[in-house]
Amino acid sequence: MTLWQIVLLASIAVLALKLAGYLVPPALFERPTPARVSNMLTVALLAALVAVNTVTQRTDVVLDARLPAVVVAGVLLAVRAPFIVVIVAAAVTAALLRAFAGMA
Repeated sequence: MTLWQIVLLASIAVLALKLAGYLVPPALFERPTPARVSNMLTVALLAALVAVNTVTQRTDVVLDARLPAVVVAGVLLAVRAPFIVVIVAAAVTAALLRAFAGMA
C-alpha cells in the first residue's frame, strides 16, 4: 500500500466517522452523563495536545523553555489574569529563558 492510498483511506474513514456523528440523536447529549463526558473529553484532548506539544520535539522528549512558559501561563490562568497578560507573560518567560539560560 502506498502512502497516498493510506492517506485516502484515512480520509475516507474520517469522513465516514464525521457523517456517523450526524446520526446520533440530539436527545442523547441532553442526558447528564453523556453531556458531562463529552465536555470533559474535549478538555482532556486539548490538555493532552498541549502537553505533547510542550515536551516533545519530533520523537524526543525535550525539556526546554516551553515547559516553564506553560507553567507560568497555567498559574496566571488559575488566578484569573486577563488572557493577553497570560500570553505576554508566557512569551516573555520563554524568551528570557532562551536568552539568558541558554535553553533553546
